[in-house]
Amino acid sequence: MHHVDLAGKVAIVTGSGRGLGLAYATELARCGAAVVVNDVDAGAAEAAVSAIADIGGKAVAEVVPVGAQEAAQALVDRAVAEFGRLDILVNNAGILRDSTLWKMTDEAFDAVMTTHVRGTFTCTRAAAIRMREQGDGGRIICIGSPTGQVGNFGQTNYAAAKAGIVGMVRTWAMELARANITVNAVVPVAATAMTETVPFVQPYIEALKEGRALPRYAREQLGFGTPEDAAGLVAFLASDAARDITGQAIGIGGDRLSLWSHPTEVVVEFADGTGWSADGIAAAWPGKYAAALQTVGPQVEPSSEGQAQ
Repeated sequence: MHHVDLAGKVAIVTGSGRGLGLAYATELARCGAAVVVNDVDAGAAEAAVSAIADIGGKAVAEVVPVGAQEAAQALVDRAVAEFGRLDILVNNAGILRDSTLWKMTDEAFDAVMTTHVRGTFTCTRAAAIRMREQGDGGRIICIGSPTGQVGNFGQTNYAAAKAGIVGMVRTWAMELARANITVNAVVPVAATAMTETVPFVQPYIEALKEGRALPRYAREQLGFGTPEDAAGLVAFLASDAARDITGQAIGIGGDRLSLWSHPTEVVVEFADGTGWSADGIAAAWPGKYAAALQTVGPQVEPSSEGQAQ
């Protein structure tokens, strides 16, 4: 018995010409959905459509950079014109413009925010309007990143964008609940062009390129694998099996599936009715708060298995 059947559903996947987006679009099609593939690279988009057709799926390409409302509306209009409706939106399109704070330009910051944050906002707004008009509910899946959850050196813009996306997801889950539209964030880790520059996964990227299996440490502790390893979660969240899941951030990668917590207070103390003075905080901090300070950045422990074999 298959719990995930998307026959008759129509999906848009932004940034789906290659990498994770292509894996998501392909898996949705494999489960029966018709897909609007989106990319800024016409060749990649058309190749994705052909690959989906080769497995018996239905797809069309809409070549447009996400960000502007006109692009978002073009995607929704294409889905409706080609397939008659819209049921699923996967906000995956993304770019990197990495550099340290003191070297990052306004242009590099704005470019990442436009694609990730504004693109996710405009596409979700256009899709939500259509889904509410249809009256049949819907599934909106936004792609986050561990960088948005814990930060990463050299990624001010990307961290801000991905954290912002999760914040929007929490809000949209509340706003769209009455329309039976679920909104969730997926936090994937996979070998793609966007992880090529991450030092601690380089041995595993090379292993995959050479056709070698990843060691258990990479697939479990790092949660690192192929884009296809992350695609099942997107198909699941798009299905009726996930009808009661909304407002969540769910991690996927390799053999690892995780549920991220909401940010929450970890230590709470109260003053004696006069509020907290600087001296009062200085006195209380070492004994009450210091041991509970949170980590920043990826927490990667050396592998007992050594380099990828």
